[in-house]
Amino acid sequence: MSTRICILFFLFLGFGSCLSAHNIIRGKVLDATTQLPLEGASIQAEGLSYGVATNRLGQFTLYTDTSITAILVSYIGYETQRIEIRSPEEVLSIGLEPAAIDMDQVVVSGADTKSLNTLSKVDVGLRAVNSSQDVLRLVPGLFTAQHAGGGKAEQMFLRGFDIDHGTDINVSVDGIPVNMVSHAHGQGYADLHFLIPELIQAVDFGKGPYYTTQGNFTTAGYVQFHTFNALEHNLVKMEVGQFNTLRTLAMVDVLGTQAQARGQNAYMAAEYLITDGPFDSPQHFNRMNLFGKYTNMLDDGSLFTLEASAFQSKWDASGQIPERAVEQGLIGRFGAIDDAEGGQTSRKNLSAHLVKNLNERTYVENQFYYSQYDFELYSNFTLFLNDPINGDQIRQKESRNLFGYQGAYHLSSELANNPLASTIGIGFRYDDVNGNELTHTRNRRENLMPIALGNIDELNAFAFIDESLRLGRLSINAGARLDFLKFDYVDQLNPEYQTLSQQKTALSPKLNFLYELTSNWQLYFKSGMGFHSNDTRVVVAQKGAEILPAAYGADLGTLWKPAPRLVLNTALWYLFLEQEFVYVGDEGIVEPSGRTRRMGADLSIRYQLTDWLFADADVNYTYARSADDPEGENFIPLAPDLTSTGGLTFQHPSGLNGSLRYRHLDSRPANEDGSVMARGYTVVDAVLNYTHRRFEVGLTLENVLNTDWNEAQFDTESHLFGEVEPVSELHFTPGMPR
Repeated sequence: MSTRICILFFLFLGFGSCLSAHNIIRGKVLDATTQLPLEGASIQAEGLSYGVATNRLGQFTLYTDTSITAILVSYIGYETQRIEIRSPEEVLSIGLEPAAIDMDQVVVSGADTKSLNTLSKVDVGLRAVNSSQDVLRLVPGLFTAQHAGGGKAEQMFLRGFDIDHGTDINVSVDGIPVNMVSHAHGQGYADLHFLIPELIQAVDFGKGPYYTTQGNFTTAGYVQFHTFNALEHNLVKMEVGQFNTLRTLAMVDVLGTQAQARGQNAYMAAEYLITDGPFDSPQHFNRMNLFGKYTNMLDDGSLFTLEASAFQSKWDASGQIPERAVEQGLIGRFGAIDDAEGGQTSRKNLSAHLVKNLNERTYVENQFYYSQYDFELYSNFTLFLNDPINGDQIRQKESRNLFGYQGAYHLSSELANNPLASTIGIGFRYDDVNGNELTHTRNRRENLMPIALGNIDELNAFAFIDESLRLGRLSINAGARLDFLKFDYVDQLNPEYQTLSQQKTALSPKLNFLYELTSNWQLYFKSGMGFHSNDTRVVVAQKGAEILPAAYGADLGTLWKPAPRLVLNTALWYLFLEQEFVYVGDEGIVEPSGRTRRMGADLSIRYQLTDWLFADADVNYTYARSADDPEGENFIPLAPDLTSTGGLTFQHPSGLNGSLRYRHLDSRPANEDGSVMARGYTVVDAVLNYTHRRFEVGLTLENVLNTDWNEAQFDTESHLFGEVEPVSELHFTPGMPR
């Protein structure tokens, strides 16, 4: 069946360009100031119920069976334009001027399976983000938790998954992978702290395994962050807060307006953050980020981008503490049993990306990237369980070089007078990991016993094909993705040199349908397969058995705009996973925990109450259970069942702006039988700013209600010093107080 589908795709590609529609309108949409293309701008035929979106080069092709007298061009955060069509042969060039956010500009029609990203465009334009946690929360239903002094990657939760630090979500920034395969701390580890939040222009996300461009880890979904190609203005920013917190930021354009007029833009940004946090033992956290980006709109309409970044941070941490230690008065909520936890990490990135315009129907993308990454983390999960004298502190460490390429060929054509968009893509990523280490230590200074040490080489090569056919109001998107993975491991603790090697291939078909009931109401059905890979050390130990477990998913939903300034998104979904992975940090392994089933419902609401007041809410419910365990013992630990976020945001013409927002995570089982519960919470944050043309002053108040809440929590067996027997109970990292 898969072979037949692939043959049909290639037939589409071969014959599609030989067919043509009756009327074709072509053009390009640019930012009027920077002269750079606007991807995702909406093009609507006036008087008709459907439209199209611009591609990476800002280009669009609108096919109709009737003559068109005018089109409406809109993009969130820009003024909508009405363009009269004088000649169908004319290739339009349309420049949009920046403007205030207006929900009336939101368009829900279109053939793109990513049409739900309309909501993220509104959110990015309205919400202030100051940390990687804020950045990830732009995805509806995604929750985060920090539990290692602010320096470790956030723990993430989405659609009934405790994703740990990235096992089931694919994260990237400007096409550069964030997830680290076979990472020293956990599979798929995704540290976003190298991304400066103020540089985010767009967030592209999708839930489920339905997208051919997304490979490993795309089970719960994916998130792509895109930075600005050009700055709207220079910026110098300083933030001062409690707990000895200081953050400074500078963003500077380096080419000027004359270069902008020629389509060339370049800027540099730098961020520095220090804080001690609210803990009894100061975190001594500091982070430095440097970022630079150059873009050039070439004469033939192609777009070249070059970017580089450097990041480093170090910190101390108080770790996760057992509830009994607080209840017995041994420590307070912000105390520590082992305050010698912490670590340091760094990452450098380099990327070159060319979107080459071949003709009015075709363009090609090519991107090469490189990352150099170092990581060292000290943790103590079990306290004195394994070593009653020295304690159970461990060090996880690695040094990595990551190389990658991804390319895609895009063709716009017609099949029997119906628009057909075709994409073929290929690429690879190669991880060269040296000194992937797990060592038993004491007080960071003394090495007690090596547990694991080795070198990893992991290759992921891929190819995909994607076809989107529009049949009137119905759009069909079908595709398939092929991933080849090769795992090599050299155990440095083995006195005899030996390279252990395994390889595996995964085929992931996708089939999606979108139907436009009206120009303001879209139904969709998505289905597909995805996968997440296991750690190389586990792969070679298992001799390649069950190392690429598949995920099978389906979504049935609607995107509806019942009023000019109101947008609703609802979805029912199902996901079956062949194998769940659970990371056991103190043993340095990833344990399989059997098959799982998840089903749920999502609701998102965006409403503009006035010209300057906005309301939003996201509510997500999930039923998640193990498929192989008996009833009552089949809970998936820490899988969220009910989550909700929302709030009010205002941007008054007087310059006053701000928000009042909440996030709620319900209590849920922390172990398989529900005998230990992770405690739910509701936290409210507030922001108030005054913005003038050249300056802004503001106040941010986190946890307005001063709620005692647990940011991260686990059911862990631990042993306090001097205890007779170990105890398995809830261990937690407290959330930020007011």
